[in-house]
Amino acid sequence: MVVIRAHSESPRWFWVAAIWSFVGLFDATQTVFAMRAEGMQHAWANLFVTLLLSWLPWALATPLVLHLGRVYPPNQWRRFFTWFVHLAVSAAIGLVYAAWSASLEELLNPWAKYPGPEPFGYLWSYKFYNGFLSSSMLYGAILLASSMLDSRERLANEQTETARLNEQLSKAQLDALRRQIEPHFLFNTLNAIAALVREKRNDAAVSMIAGLSDFLRRVLQDSDRQQVPLGEELEFTQKYLDIQKVRFAERLQFSVDVPVDLFSAQVPSLILQPMVENAVKHGIAKRVHGGSIRIAGFRSNGRLTLTVYNDGPGLPAGWDKTNSGIGMSNVRTRLQSLYGAAFGLSMQNQEQGGVEVSVSVPYVPIHPKE
Repeated sequence: MVVIRAHSESPRWFWVAAIWSFVGLFDATQTVFAMRAEGMQHAWANLFVTLLLSWLPWALATPLVLHLGRVYPPNQWRRFFTWFVHLAVSAAIGLVYAAWSASLEELLNPWAKYPGPEPFGYLWSYKFYNGFLSSSMLYGAILLASSMLDSRERLANEQTETARLNEQLSKAQLDALRRQIEPHFLFNTLNAIAALVREKRNDAAVSMIAGLSDFLRRVLQDSDRQQVPLGEELEFTQKYLDIQKVRFAERLQFSVDVPVDLFSAQVPSLILQPMVENAVKHGIAKRVHGGSIRIAGFRSNGRLTLTVYNDGPGLPAGWDKTNSGIGMSNVRTRLQSLYGAAFGLSMQNQEQGGVEVSVSVPYVPIHPKE
């Protein structure tokens, strides 16, 4: 904690020193050149040093003012104690500044007065009373700068915290959506196994249970990953289709047409499975002679597009106004959570017959760790 605070305070000390050094150099240089241009005769070197060093009390007091601005912020002006603290500190800094300036003049006599400068007490009171208004305004300016800096820092911290919470919320939503897909698929598969048992196709039912076990084992092993390489996603989908192949036998034909160089592309895990499940449920299962499913993928203009086509019945009129089911609803929600508006999802009838679902996401390859 101490180390972090030290690192955060160091830049502020640097800027305080830099700003007051600039103010002192500007005041000393401008005053000396202006007076020399008007033909005045003073001890120029002493005057330059006096004007430059006279700002030292304000430079040293600035961290204190910044601290008081945080402890007694300007939004507490209605409190009497806040006024009292800032007025008292402003007056104290003005007294120290006047005493320091008077001491420099007593020591260096920058105005080259003969036989010497006025007494210290006179210079001190004179500088304090004549500079009280300007000191108060300068104190207020530092206090205002403190308030602006703290407000900016609080805003940055709030934005960082908001971004962190949004990221956690998004991850929690994706986890919930992903786990909603898994039981949905599980229930459908168990129903298919029950149907095989009723048909007394026990060997097929056992094969389907073995395939389901293997599939779920792979899902649980990667349950923490929201995104996976496309190659792994295709393996998951292949296992699902193998399970359905046991149920439908020769009634289900499928093919995969995805270039190998796209296997490293990053895609949401289990994004293809609900699309394929829709094709099986609404396409293949409704045809006596079954049909075929084709999975394809290509890359274009920095985007990865995946399509799932089935040659089953087309979509009915007004299908887009009805509920498309849990699977496809989750696909859309997960894509929106991951990519915002930078994704595409469509489901439409094809001219040659059948239905094609297409999803498009930014192409982001996953490079193997070296």
